[in-house]
Amino acid sequence: MVKHHGQPSDFGEPVEAFQDGLGPWLKPIWDFQPYGACGKPLSEVVAPLGDVVDRLAFIHNLVSSSGVHSAATLLQTTGFVLPGFPGAGCWVSYALGSLNDNLPTYVVLPDHRGFASNGVKNWDAGFLPSQYSGTVIQPLHPQPLADLQPHSVGSFASAAADAEVRATLAALNQRHRDQRVGDQSLDARIQSYELAARMQLAAPAALSLEDEPEHILRLYGIQPGRVDWPREINAAEEAHLFGTRCLTARRLLERGVRFVQVWSGNDNGFPRRNWDSHEDVQRDHGPLARGMAVGAAALIKDLAQRGMLDDTLVIWTTEFGRMPSSQGGTGRDHNPFVFTNWLCGGGIKGGVTHGESDQWGYKPLDRSRPTQVHDVHATVLRLLGLDHTQLTWRHNGIDRRLTDVHGHVIDAILS
Repeated sequence: MVKHHGQPSDFGEPVEAFQDGLGPWLKPIWDFQPYGACGKPLSEVVAPLGDVVDRLAFIHNLVSSSGVHSAATLLQTTGFVLPGFPGAGCWVSYALGSLNDNLPTYVVLPDHRGFASNGVKNWDAGFLPSQYSGTVIQPLHPQPLADLQPHSVGSFASAAADAEVRATLAALNQRHRDQRVGDQSLDARIQSYELAARMQLAAPAALSLEDEPEHILRLYGIQPGRVDWPREINAAEEAHLFGTRCLTARRLLERGVRFVQVWSGNDNGFPRRNWDSHEDVQRDHGPLARGMAVGAAALIKDLAQRGMLDDTLVIWTTEFGRMPSSQGGTGRDHNPFVFTNWLCGGGIKGGVTHGESDQWGYKPLDRSRPTQVHDVHATVLRLLGLDHTQLTWRHNGIDRRLTDVHGHVIDAILS
C-alpha cells in the first residue's frame, strides 16, 4: 500500500462499495513495527497492545455477508443479519447459567455516547426466555442502573421490613405462577424482578471503583476523580472512558458475571465519534483506537495478574473493515470482504496469526477458505465447553442455534 499510495485503485474485478469509496490507493495512516517475541506488526496507534501481543491470536481473513452496519453488527452479535435472534451472550447464559445469584449473567457496557447500530437487538434474547437478555449498565453515568438505589421517599423502611416485603412478594408470585404452569414469559418476569431486588445489594459494590488502587486506575488510563464525560474526544479521554468500562468488566467477571460485552463507538452520526470514518480516518479513528488499545491491554494484563485469564476468553471484533482505496482523500469506505479480529485468554494459543488477506487488504488471499463469523462463534462455544451443533432451541419448527447451519472450530488458534 505504501508503494502504490495515490495510484488509481484497481481491484481486478467490479466492486460494489457502500458509498462508492473507490478512490486512489491509500497507504496506512500510521506506521507499523513488530512487537513481542512473535514479532507481530502493529500500527503505532495501537502500540499499547504490543505489551500483550504474545497472548493474542489474530484472524486476518474474516469475512462478513453484509456491508451494512446494522446487518453486519447483528451477524457478529447474533449470528444472523436479520433481527429477532438471540445474542451470543444470551446463548451462553442459557447454556451455562449464572455464577452469581445477585448479579446478571450477561451484562452489556455500551459506549457512553449511545448505542451502536441495532441498539438492544444486539443483546436481546429473541425467542429464548427473556431472562437471558443482556442487562445494560452505564458505568460512566451518575445512575449506572436505573432505580438501583431505593427512592428517598422510602427511607422510613428498615432492612427487616424490606426483607419481609420481598418474602411476601415471592409468595404471591409463586401462587400466581402455580396457576399458570408453563408460562415462560411469566417465569422470566418474576426472575427479572427478583434479580433486580437482589442487585440493590450487590451491584453498587461491583460498580464502584473507589477501592481500586491508583496503579490499577493508571493501568486502565482512568483519571481518578473524574465524573464527567466529554463529547469531544482525544486519546487520553478515550482511554479514560473505555478503560472505565474495561475495569468495570473485570470487576463484574471476578464476581461471577458470565458474559460481559464492552462497546466502543456509537451510531450518533456527525460529528464522527465512531469507527465509521468516510471522511478522515486519522481524526476519527485515532483517538478511539488508542483509547481502545489502552483499555484492552490493561484488561488482559489485569486478568493475567489475577490468575483469571486462563479461564476468561477475550474476543475483539468489528462488524467489518475498511477499504484499501480512499474516499474523499482521507477517508475509507466499508469493507465486508476481509477484516481482522483477535482472541485472547482461556484456551487460545497466543502470538499466532490465522489466515491472510491479499496484498491490498481487499479480500482473503485464499478466497476458497475464508473465516466466517460462524467459525468464530463455534470456536468461542468450544472454548466454553459447548458443542455449537448441540446448543439449540426449538423455534417455529426449527432447531435454531447461534451458528445457524454453519460453523467450524478454528483449531489452529487453540492451545
